[in-house]
Amino acid sequence: MANSQRSSSLIDPRNGFCTSNSTFYSKRKPLALPSNESLDITTFISSQTHRGKTAFIDAATDHRISFSDLWKAVDRVADCLLHDVGIRRGDVVLVLSPNTISIPIICLSVMSLGAVLTTANPLNTASEILRQIADSNPKLAFTTPELAPKIASSGISIVLERVEDTLRVPRGLKVVGNLTEMMKKEPSGQAVRNQVHKDDTAMLLYSSGTTGRSKGVNSSHGNLIAHVARYITEPFEQPQQTFICTVPLFHTFGLLNFVLATLALGTTVVILPRFDLGEMLAAVEKYRATTLILVPPVLVTMINKADQIMKKYDVSFLRTVRCGGAPLSKEVTEGFMKKYPTVDVYQGYALTESNGAGASIESVEESRRYGAVGLLSCGVEARIVDPNTGQVMGLNQTGELWLKGPSIAKGYFRNEEEIITSEGWLKTGDLCYIDNDGFLFIVDRLKELIKYKGYQVPPAELEALLLNHPDILDAAVIP
Repeated sequence: MANSQRSSSLIDPRNGFCTSNSTFYSKRKPLALPSNESLDITTFISSQTHRGKTAFIDAATDHRISFSDLWKAVDRVADCLLHDVGIRRGDVVLVLSPNTISIPIICLSVMSLGAVLTTANPLNTASEILRQIADSNPKLAFTTPELAPKIASSGISIVLERVEDTLRVPRGLKVVGNLTEMMKKEPSGQAVRNQVHKDDTAMLLYSSGTTGRSKGVNSSHGNLIAHVARYITEPFEQPQQTFICTVPLFHTFGLLNFVLATLALGTTVVILPRFDLGEMLAAVEKYRATTLILVPPVLVTMINKADQIMKKYDVSFLRTVRCGGAPLSKEVTEGFMKKYPTVDVYQGYALTESNGAGASIESVEESRRYGAVGLLSCGVEARIVDPNTGQVMGLNQTGELWLKGPSIAKGYFRNEEEIITSEGWLKTGDLCYIDNDGFLFIVDRLKELIKYKGYQVPPAELEALLLNHPDILDAAVIP
């Protein structure tokens, strides 16, 4: 396969395609990355300047934390983890918790020490969580009394939210601290922490990858810095926005957006403990939210219930809905904009393995390219590869999408599945094509294509068709 070294004279400015190596280059602004090799993601985010005041709001309690108080809490918790608990560079720390405004503090504290953050879905069964613990071998877990029984047999040390929570956990679990006290304790002023390198692993998030079994994705500090740098290079059109966090913070979608990117930009995030349409809309009204990040089924529900929503809630401050997680059809996009004419719908595409890099819609004009997930993210290169022959393809040709760039993860923990080539290309497992203007279109998952009488039927097309029916809330098509 040809080397991806670009020749600017051979790159078509209309679509970013380079004829000499059959590689697509981003049409966005060049990605500006820091030159310091000894830089952790927490330090990088905390060094960004902005005019933001309130970082997070707990929608359930209205408790707020300012940016200045958040960074004080991060330093104090990190100090306690280092000196009182003994967390060191390379140690794995698990977060098993529903959404709270404490999660960003925990995550940033852990990564500032060079320790590795891993998260688990609170809805998973005990056996699923214990399997992840056996794989990642965490030294410590932040959890709640309600979830602690799921990890009781692991013997892992835990940190709870409050002192009184200790009385509500099963016997045998070793409680080594509580977050409330850690956040209050003045830093010890003891020895300097271990230096963190950009190539060190920062996160170990579990993903099904291109096969069904969950695997740990090794993401470095450099990968996460590149993710945040994209938002600094091309910030939101309205700098002082208020986001409603409706997605789980254990997931890459929630972590990368609401623990990292928005924090660097100084935006306010209202965190819901769980997704509930009514609670979300009540929070939009109460906090005059400007931006929602949703998945397509929620848009469909908001279309079908638009009349009731308008009567009950004031959503007049809402300006943008950013959508990801699944393809968004033209019919759903147009249907939403018809019901909510003052709200723009922007779609995006990324994977856990790409740490937010992929493609996105970033303007009203771009959003009119229905069916597209957007232009390639800044700093990203792409190839369309025939999954059967390995041949690199060109414009408007469908094949497996390969991605390359500074935010692409290092690979899977224990190298369980080889999805990154020796040249650094991430094999996404998605069937895609890129059109004459550089817009990326997702056809379907490579492994999910239905083969019928010699035809290849993408389930996503049938799902989009079914979702047009007013009585269908969601749809999944399988062979």
